[in-house]
Amino acid sequence: MTTTTIITPSTVTTRTARALLLCDRIDTARLERANILYTSPLAFPVGKDGGIVVVFRYGVVVFIGVAPAEQEGVIDNVLRQSSGSVKRREEENAVVELAPDIDEQIPPGGPIRLRMLTPERAVLIAEALAKSVVLARDEREVAEVFDVIEPFARELASTGRTPAGRRAILKHIGNALLVQQRVSGRAAVAEKPDVLWDRPGLERLYAKLDDEYELQERASALNRKLTVIADTAQALTDLIDTKRSHRLEEIIIVLIVLEIAFTVFEILTRH
Repeated sequence: MTTTTIITPSTVTTRTARALLLCDRIDTARLERANILYTSPLAFPVGKDGGIVVVFRYGVVVFIGVAPAEQEGVIDNVLRQSSGSVKRREEENAVVELAPDIDEQIPPGGPIRLRMLTPERAVLIAEALAKSVVLARDEREVAEVFDVIEPFARELASTGRTPAGRRAILKHIGNALLVQQRVSGRAAVAEKPDVLWDRPGLERLYAKLDDEYELQERASALNRKLTVIADTAQALTDLIDTKRSHRLEEIIIVLIVLEIAFTVFEILTRH
């Protein structure tokens, strides 16, 4: 017979976690202060109620237990040290429940339940939320690339003709490469946070966060889509290049024929 821990409102403290994608890059070195909790990622306390802000170089800021007015002040400060704009500010919210007599768990779609909110746990929650908003942005951009490339492939399948617009295809290849760089590079979605190297006992908590936000699955699906986009775009550009090569050969043949014709005409007129 299993027993269930009953959490009563009187024993639970609730904190709100909010991740916000603000820009493409943040110079965290310019944001460092005397009371920092972590340097990679940059984490520091805000307010009198124990709020924590975690800033990631790839453009994401996570607030845990920070009042809305204090969040706006931090955002204004961060934007002064940022570069690269984003089309839309992606956002991810979560509820953190704290109680000293519960097991750390994350029910599907439910709150993040912890015994205490230490700086290390706050950073792990921030890592998961930050990667989730980055993946959301990349998933949307990849979907837009699919919407553009799909008509090209459909036209090729129905008419057998290569579509025009080589520059447009190359542009979307570039966008796909940027997404791939973010997934495997700056955000490092597939890699475990640096905090776990110092606190390996928290790996179970991060594994639960990873499962809750499906970080590995989403990153794998995104990489598969990027591969399809790259292969499709490469095939289309190869076909366009082949078509241009054939046109160039035809032009050269026409020029040779014209040169021969002019030569014959000159010989005939002389005689």
